[in-house]
Amino acid sequence: MSDSASEPVPAEFLTYETFGRRFFEIAVTEERVGAAIGEIAGEAFEMGPIAQGPGRLAKVTAKVNIQQPRVSRQLGELITFAIRIPLEIDMVVDLRIDKPKFIVFGEIALRATAKAAEPLLLILDVQKPRPADIAIHVTSKSLRAEVVRIIGGVDAEIKRFIALHVAGEIDSPASQKAKIIDVAERLDEAWTGV
Repeated sequence: MSDSASEPVPAEFLTYETFGRRFFEIAVTEERVGAAIGEIAGEAFEMGPIAQGPGRLAKVTAKVNIQQPRVSRQLGELITFAIRIPLEIDMVVDLRIDKPKFIVFGEIALRATAKAAEPLLLILDVQKPRPADIAIHVTSKSLRAEVVRIIGGVDAEIKRFIALHVAGEIDSPASQKAKIIDVAERLDEAWTGV
């Protein structure tokens, strides 16, 4: 007699629908979604030089460092996620006569939904950010730098650039792969030990 014949039968069977819902809740945890979003967002990117200010004489360059995403999950009819990605930005405005440096802290707010698709796919549907989904706080050490930043609309340009960059990353082939889990393929691998 085999060992499997002597194993106890579960006390309570589930419907396929209940099993599927529980599977989804276990499969799309905050940690797993955070890891997928981390792959999508990357670690760092550079922007600029971007011409800003009156006469577009100032040139803005920045290095954006992306920190570990913070994810919170909401269970409802759909499983949704509120994602916050902290940013640290080193920014320089080249005014030709001097190059004031700025320290910028920010955050990208994203929303995502876990979805099921044919044939047996689990998809993390991430909405692209708009400039309004990006918050930044800029500090500088000189009055001249502050004036250039305000007159030149540097804050709005940083938000616009970051939104475009993240939207592009969401659409990239690597990100598409990170957002889709082929459940049938994973089950085959687990079942056969491949």
